Amino acid sequence: MTDEIALHEPLDTDTGIRPHLRAVVLVTAGGFFGTVARHLIGEAIPNWQGIPVGILTINLFGAFLLGVLIEALSRSGPDIGWRRNMRFFVGTGVIGGFTTYSALASDAAILLHAGAAGTAAVYSLGTVVAGAVTTAAGIWLARILPMPRQNGAAA
Repeated sequence: MTDEIALHEPLDTDTGIRPHLRAVVLVTAGGFFGTVARHLIGEAIPNWQGIPVGILTINLFGAFLLGVLIEALSRSGPDIGWRRNMRFFVGTGVIGGFTTYSALASDAAILLHAGAAGTAAVYSLGTVVAGAVTTAAGIWLARILPMPRQNGAAA
């Protein structure tokens, strides 16, 4: 059986680490930092009238950052080498660990059990819609910012 990763993801000769192992290490390390940041911010921002504003803020900010990151990386070149490593570490790891749609679902369930079905629905749907909008805003921002020059040439 052919390893799909080996077919489409060449080894980076500078590290000697197989790509899938490097990806696991990068995502795990990034996830650690993102999860710690989420916990600290989530604890610092209190709920407002039963609505978990901290989790909402975290998810929307994370969606925005992911839009900026992925657009900037895609504009800077192919998804190989340092770009792929950044996508794994920052995108999947840090931002993936930072955002928490499982907490969104849990918080919505808590609101439902508290008899606030309307609030739960608005919170859930509003987070997803606002997440799409903030992602689009991040993409837009990355598109209008100038790209850094690489090796003296325009990127």
